[in-house]
Amino acid sequence: MEKKYLETGKIVNIHGLKGEVKLMPWSDSPDFVCGFDTLYCGKDKAPFEVELARVHKNSVLIKFRGVDDAAQAEAMRNTVVYIDRDDAELEEGVYFVQDLIGLTVQDVDNGRIYGKIDDVFQTGANDVYSVKDKGNTYLIPAIPDVILETDIQNGIMKIRPLEGLIDEN
Repeated sequence: MEKKYLETGKIVNIHGLKGEVKLMPWSDSPDFVCGFDTLYCGKDKAPFEVELARVHKNSVLIKFRGVDDAAQAEAMRNTVVYIDRDDAELEEGVYFVQDLIGLTVQDVDNGRIYGKIDDVFQTGANDVYSVKDKGNTYLIPAIPDVILETDIQNGIMKIRPLEGLIDEN
């Protein structure tokens, strides 16, 4: 089942004296976080309206409505920040890592189950999916030649491994 709220980063510090916070994003790009009008903070996922968000180095500086001084901003330090899935627009073939974790990986040609995705590594060129089953770990490159179908709703990813990708021993 898809989660409604997805972790997008953590407030790690304050910035200045007027209530801005520094968020360390957990997305591919800090720019992604800047596109939201509302972010949800803490375990109760309290909604906070974003007045201003901008990229600063590898982080995001955010000014929330109602957070107007350093003391209020300091109280938000170490808070996990979430987005509402319904507010996010993803391109075709792009998925949230949280949705990929747990997918069953199956060979499209012979039906063999390789295991479940337990981690996603970002290598720069392409992502790599870590697939574990019965003590085996397979590293599957997230490229169109290998990943043929990703069905989040039914929890399955169909692949055609390149020659030598799956060690039979």
